[in-house]
Amino acid sequence: MSQLPAPITPDGLAKRPNAMLVVTTDEVPTYRIVRVLGLVRGNTVRARNVGRDFLAGLKSLVGGEVGTYTAMLSQSREQALDRLRREALNLGANAVVGMRITTSTVMQGAAEILAYGTAVEIEPDV
Repeated sequence: MSQLPAPITPDGLAKRPNAMLVVTTDEVPTYRIVRVLGLVRGNTVRARNVGRDFLAGLKSLVGGEVGTYTAMLSQSREQALDRLRREALNLGANAVVGMRITTSTVMQGAAEILAYGTAVEIEPDV
């Protein structure tokens, strides 16, 4: 089992924006929540494009992974997570617990990816 990183202070996060601890659990082993700062979220809306749809249609004839959509969704998730981290940092958090990712259709051919969780301040449980 990998060891969790020490919590990063908001000052440290300004230098390393992706270093904030984000977990799907409600607690972080060996740490305690000292302050709950509230709900944070980050989202992005992406639309398909005609060129990708054409190539995806061809790919569906032979089967297999549609790499362009995989890459687009991966980038969208990372963008939503980056926005969630930025919002948590602005509240003074050094971690986000209970993080979830959800998707929804906004219109034909466009989807929203939403990451949300609870911004908290944690410290080592001594």
